[in-house]
Amino acid sequence: MEPTYRGVRKRKWGKWVSEIRQPGKKTRIWLGSYDFPAMAAAAYDVAALHLRGRNAHLNFPELAETFPRPESSRAEDIQSAAQMAALQMRNPVGAAPVRVGLSESEIQAINESPLDSPRTMWMQMAAEAVCLEEETGFDEGEDNITHRSIWDS
Repeated sequence: MEPTYRGVRKRKWGKWVSEIRQPGKKTRIWLGSYDFPAMAAAAYDVAALHLRGRNAHLNFPELAETFPRPESSRAEDIQSAAQMAALQMRNPVGAAPVRVGLSESEIQAINESPLDSPRTMWMQMAAEAVCLEEETGFDEGEDNITHRSIWDS
């Protein structure tokens, strides 16, 4: 079964579209046509948050702080921000985003020893080289290096 989101509907040909009614008017703001329902839902959330404020009913209330904000209340600005939010939600399987929370101790452990830090990597490589030198007793001095080029024949 496909997910149901506020402000989102599916066209006959499979695209997901989003629009929102302007407060106090009969007119609507077209928010776009998208490949996945979560993208259209995010577009709606941006517009709803801007037009209705913090009391708006959102599809992804936990993501409200991460969505872009329209520059003004002009329809074009709301549409632009809505499209940026939809692109943030692009997901090849079409599933709603999953939010993963880490505990304080897990965050601290990650910050204290980043695995992909170039500084850490180079320090580890240098330590391994020193250990290898000590184990083998081999020292790569200038005398032991042969310089060859692909141009040498």
